[in-house]
Amino acid sequence: MKRIAVLTSGGDAPGLNACIRAIVRAGYNFGLEVWGIKRGYKGLIEEEFTLMSPRDVSGILDKGGTILLTSREPRFEKYSFRKRAYQNLKKYDIDGLFIIGGNGSFQGAYLLAKEFNFPVIAIPKTIDNDTYGTDYTIGFDTAINTAVWAISKIRDTTYSHERIFIVEVMGRKSGFIALHAGLASGADITLIPEYPYPLYIIKESIKKALDRGKKSILIVVAEGVIHARELALILREELGFNEDDIRYSVLGYIQRGGSPTAFDRIMASRFGVFAVEEFLKRKYKVMISYEKGELKTKPLEITFGKIKKPNLRDIDFNNLLSLW
Repeated sequence: MKRIAVLTSGGDAPGLNACIRAIVRAGYNFGLEVWGIKRGYKGLIEEEFTLMSPRDVSGILDKGGTILLTSREPRFEKYSFRKRAYQNLKKYDIDGLFIIGGNGSFQGAYLLAKEFNFPVIAIPKTIDNDTYGTDYTIGFDTAINTAVWAISKIRDTTYSHERIFIVEVMGRKSGFIALHAGLASGADITLIPEYPYPLYIIKESIKKALDRGKKSILIVVAEGVIHARELALILREELGFNEDDIRYSVLGYIQRGGSPTAFDRIMASRFGVFAVEEFLKRKYKVMISYEKGELKTKPLEITFGKIKKPNLRDIDFNNLLSLW
């Protein structure tokens, strides 16, 4: 019987458990033995292996986080620790490793596969949706829906008190959450790291809107552009407003947790089953990609050192509908 192992690495995302469940159950259905590795690359280095059965993944489809736990492991950047990880895989007679992760995790997956000629299949997950080579990553839909839910409640207060309100969402290097949450919530201004507006344009846009009689303005900003508190302080000074006129809120980690949406549960399940099927076809050293509505495999090396950026057309679309 062939043995496969699965781990979750990097930041958590809604849908991880659904993907783990799919890999475990698909694996056993196809006659594979499935092992879980706890705490991501840390557990791979420190030999935290546990045998998993289909019953072990019962009742986790709707759970946020990851039952295998996760971590960010800087030691994996060193060859000596990657070698130790490889030796642990060989010790347990693992024939293939499934890594559910984002950009950083994919870098480690690529090096492990390249240096030791080990069968690796990488499955994209990150609420930022910025993994290169795929249109979608596990967790993105849930993160957007969480952000929109919170922003919609804040908008009610913004309108009622005739204020300018700044909402900061996650995204240090990626603006996908801000862009899509801004579109879905009807934000008046959306700021993302890839295409930030100069401050003078933000000020001019606000002034023009107020001159047209607009009483409340909602700004959605990704944390990688500027923190909401800083922007609030700048705009109060530049526009001559007081603290009551311009308020801010930071959504923070609520975007990473919680029960996954139906879409994320379905996509994570599809990713997991497809990954096992591709492994059985001897598709190794690949990533699973969702592109133009279809699942496919791509060489893992295409993601190395690359980050996906939002479509400029979506930004233009957002601007067209804002500040009226």
